[in-house]
Amino acid sequence: MSILVVGSANMDLVLRTVKFPEPGETVLGRDFSTHPGGKGANQAVAIGRLGGEVYFVGSVGNDAFGSALLESLRLCGVNTDAVGRSPLPTGCAMIMVNDQAQNMIAVAPGANEGIRLEVVREVGSRHTGIVLVQLEVPLAIVEEASRLGRVIVNPAPACTLPSAVLENLFAITPNEAETAALTGISPVDEASCQMAGDFLHDSGVKNVVMTLGERGCWYSGPEGAFHVPGFIVESVDTTAAGDAFNGALALALDEGHTWKEALRFANAVGALSTTRHGAQESMPTRQEATALVELSTH
Repeated sequence: MSILVVGSANMDLVLRTVKFPEPGETVLGRDFSTHPGGKGANQAVAIGRLGGEVYFVGSVGNDAFGSALLESLRLCGVNTDAVGRSPLPTGCAMIMVNDQAQNMIAVAPGANEGIRLEVVREVGSRHTGIVLVQLEVPLAIVEEASRLGRVIVNPAPACTLPSAVLENLFAITPNEAETAALTGISPVDEASCQMAGDFLHDSGVKNVVMTLGERGCWYSGPEGAFHVPGFIVESVDTTAAGDAFNGALALALDEGHTWKEALRFANAVGALSTTRHGAQESMPTRQEATALVELSTH
């Protein structure tokens, strides 16, 4: 069993501050640090830290950031044979985190624009498991990846997806803002979640998962429609919580779990990631996630 992740790899430049500045305002930050990140790489690392076999297709620059990202992936058990080195600089994300554990993020794609279609096609032709894709890479790459196996698209950052992509999808995993952007419906309660889910089903998506932050997530698909509650933890940084969730979900489904089981496990992994600072450094182990799930059942 293995998972193919096609996506971005960025170096995260993180500034912690009491509050976010208003337009035109300067605020003093508490500290600055760099962390390996990028939605694709984060999701691959989440799978690797949980003990899954995962292959990553991406692109980094011929610079120090690129080398550091490759090393981080390999240390977490991610196969990087299909990661290219680009003349473009490694992608970077500017992240601000406030005292309420909220974040604001702006991304410069850089080398992520250099992922090659033929590499996606060639690696995908040898892969039969779940394929996990995000939208920090060119849409042409997303379209190519959507033709491979059981494809899960995490539509972040939100953009309009062509029908040729949507109708190929095994699953889509938008958060609240992304759901509203894709459907025009804000998922504030069960009725609106189902309306948004129906909209995406009508577009051809088989399974819809809406992540709702600390409220957990909503599922709609062949196994029915239901809410899966989140876990109560002491959050310090929500950066990459969605990536932790998506990686865990792909792994649990690849292992043959039901949607309800997989979503509960993914909620636990996502919640645990918010209890630590950073992106890839915050990803929990299988033992930690299993312990949280079991603790909540007693």
